[in-house]
Parts: sequence; structure tokens; C-alpha cells
Amino acid sequence: MEKTPHQIIEGLLIGAQTLGASIGYVFLRGDYYLAEERLTKALQECRDAKLLGKNILGSGLDFDIHLHTSAGRYICGEETALINSMEGKRANPRAKPPFPQVAGLWGKPTIVNNVETFCNLPHIINFGPQWFKELGLNDDAGTKIFGVSGRVKRPGLWELPMGTPIREIIEQHAGGMCDGYTLKGFLPGGGSTDFLVTEHLDTPMDYDTIGKQGSRMGTGTIIILDDRYCPVAMVLNLIKFFAQESCGWCTPCRDGLPWAQVLLEKIERGEAEPEDITQLEELCRFAAPGNTFCALAPGAVEPLQSALKYFKEDFEAHISQACCPFHDKKRQGIDETRTPCAKGSGGDKYEQL
Repeated sequence: MEKTPHQIIEGLLIGAQTLGASIGYVFLRGDYYLAEERLTKALQECRDAKLLGKNILGSGLDFDIHLHTSAGRYICGEETALINSMEGKRANPRAKPPFPQVAGLWGKPTIVNNVETFCNLPHIINFGPQWFKELGLNDDAGTKIFGVSGRVKRPGLWELPMGTPIREIIEQHAGGMCDGYTLKGFLPGGGSTDFLVTEHLDTPMDYDTIGKQGSRMGTGTIIILDDRYCPVAMVLNLIKFFAQESCGWCTPCRDGLPWAQVLLEKIERGEAEPEDITQLEELCRFAAPGNTFCALAPGAVEPLQSALKYFKEDFEAHISQACCPFHDKKRQGIDETRTPCAKGSGGDKYEQL
């Protein structure tokens, strides 16, 4: 949206021609100011060139695109919550059926896809579906924008073939771990996916293979957990976010996620009992797929349930030691004023906090 906005517009035009649609919308979080500015400019350029509007280039196609900026709650990632938000309503998911393809925005048939999907369409039309399939390394076609954040030397985003191994993404493109840090685990597809660990590094980043390892590819943005950061604190941070972003529609999400936050805060403070871990495990089962109105709560407990699977001894250490063993800096002998810098490729440099 910031670098090649015309690519998105062309993709929407292809979709409109295919479906016979007359109106398209780009739903954009309101604080993406640069994307808004450049999309607005690109849309006007297309209108001036008669590529949007009535009877485009004499084709008989009438199609225009509206840019809809929103507060952008996380729940708007669910397509019917997004549609409700666009209609000026509270962003709650809708009961389905009817599905948006039958009755969506203002009761009209509506197709919801992400920007990355629309950006692929012009290239598939230009170079053909076989070319697009061959870009992928395994069964999944095309490329994906993968990302890495955390204690790596070059955090960032890269467009790579589907099926690129996780090890290549972390060690080659992200430059590997910062000096003095070791990989403990990672979330392969953003904050609502299950942890994987070092034994999974050679897993290809494609939907089926990641699924077989017990996680999801999700957004393809890898979040690193290093050996010096507390997994309880990391999961607590995610659960706080999801509890805040819940629309409050169903009980497992509305009440379960805040209760998970309470239990995790007790563990992190060193005030928990072993029964609290048991409660967290039960809560993960209550919020599993099929028990909630949408996918927010099941996604929210994925990092929690997998952390309890791979890092349970760390949860238990908080209880047995009555403190967070990772964040007790004096016990670890760690200088709190300095930490390896993750700027550029200089992982061996230091910056003052």
C-alpha cells in the first residue's frame, strides 16, 4: 500500500471484471497515514486516467474504489466484523450463514480478501498460473511476505517463495540471533499461532507443513523467543492484547482471556500455585475451536497452550522460586543498562537503554 498502490488497484479491477462487481473498498487502519496518502493519490491518478469510474476504457465495466479508514480493532480481521465496522456498527462477528458472498456489506454479495491476495492477481494474469505455481518450493504456489522480529541482527520483511525453510528466513535473511542470545522458540505466523522450537527450524514455511508440526503459518511473521526472555512474560503480553481486543460476544473469549491474564500475572509475580497451571490448561480447552463464536479466542490461546507444552518447566520455576527467574537480573548477574543492539547487521554492538 505504501510502495506499489497501483498494484492493489489493478488487482481489484481484475476481481471486479471477474465477478461483475461495481464497487470496491480498501479497509485501512486509520493510523497508517503514509498508506492512506499514497493510496488516495493513486486512486485519483486512476480516475484521471479513466481507469476507474463509468464505462472504463469503453469496456462497459463501471467500477470505483473507496478507501475506508477505521480504528482498526484486531477483531476486524474477521470478515463479518470488518463488514459491521464498515457499516458503522460495533465490530462484532456475524452469525453465518448467510455468508458474505450471499449477504455481506449492506446486504449485498461481498468478497473479502487481503491486500496480498489482490497484489498477486496482476502478475498471475501477466505471466500465467503455471509461472505462479512454480514460484513456490512445495505444493503451495507463489511467494509470501515473511518477517522476523525479536533478538535477531536484521529484523525485517522479505518476499520469498512459499516453502522457504524457517532456518533460512531466520539465519540468512534476518542475520541469525544477536550475539549472546540463543533461540529458545518462535511463533511462526504471528501472535496467534503455536510456538515451535529449534527442532522445527528446517520446516518449510507453507500451510500444510507448518500445520503438521502443530502450528499455523498465519501471517508468516516469525516472532522470536530468545533464551534470556521469559516465556511467561511473552505469553502474558500476548494474552493482554487479545483480552483487550475481544469484542465480548462469547463467554470463553470475554471472560476466559481476562482470567488467563490474571493467572499469568500471578505466575509472573511468583505468587501462583501449581493449580493455576492446571487452570490455564483447562482454559485452553474451553477456548478451543468450536467452542467460540469466532477464531479470536482459539488463536489467543495457541501461544499459551504451546508454551505450556514446550516451556512448562519455566512456568513451574516461577512457582517453585516464587519469582520470575528470567527477570531477576541480580540473580542472573546481568547488566540491566546494556543489551545487544539489533540495528543493521551489527549484532555485536551495544546501545544504552
